[in-house]
Amino acid sequence: MKFVHIADMHFDCPFSTLFDRGNLGEIRRIEQRDAFKKMIDYIKEKNIPFLFISGDLYENEYVKETTIKYINDCFKEIPNTKIFIAPGNHDPIIKNSYYKKFEWNKNVKIFDSKIEKVELDNLNIYGFGFNDFYCSNCGLKELVIEEKEKLNILVIHGTLNGASIEEKEYNSISEKELIEKGFDYVALGHIHKNNFKNDGKIIYPGSTIAMGFDELGEHGMVTGEISKLGNKLEFIKLDELEFKKQELDCTELNSIEEIIEK
Repeated sequence: MKFVHIADMHFDCPFSTLFDRGNLGEIRRIEQRDAFKKMIDYIKEKNIPFLFISGDLYENEYVKETTIKYINDCFKEIPNTKIFIAPGNHDPIIKNSYYKKFEWNKNVKIFDSKIEKVELDNLNIYGFGFNDFYCSNCGLKELVIEEKEKLNILVIHGTLNGASIEEKEYNSISEKELIEKGFDYVALGHIHKNNFKNDGKIIYPGSTIAMGFDELGEHGMVTGEISKLGNKLEFIKLDELEFKKQELDCTELNSIEEIIEK
């Protein structure tokens, strides 16, 4: 079963930490759309049947309806791809959220605050969405996978093995419990650094683009094939920009111009 998995897109994020650096915040918002469109084009080119979006697709406080329309228009470009969205703590499925009041394309499935199973021919896809900005219990403990001969996939936003009080407020999930329940793939979101492994089963793709200088390295999506014989995964970079920290010896430099030259 071929798929693409993204998380933490954060459309219309204000990029407040970047706005004191010229117009970098505005540039990042344009680059968000560029990265998202790259993903859509990849799905079209490769005929990928499933797209998993594991929360924080947009910023509930700041998102504009024009942005929601842009996202949905992109989804219309891949009508044969089944899209599963698990709302997170930045885009919870609350009363007036766009997940409820906007008419999404028919290939989009948005999970609510009770774990739900979507049954397909040879696989079952489970999902859970935040219905508030915090979540302490998603109900995973009560879930029993009955059809273990089928591929079983979970799409969810949360903190893997969260131990601190703060981490537990964002849907702390036990890695051991996920393994014991027998999921063939867990599409996670919330942590902006990926934990990618070529044959992994419990995966954070990381934020789709870097949100600032605290998110170093490459950012993008996870794609590949899920199988009972083992998963074959690939990380594909979508963000053209990469934040890096470098140390420069400025001992002999006397002006900002000299520093820039160096």
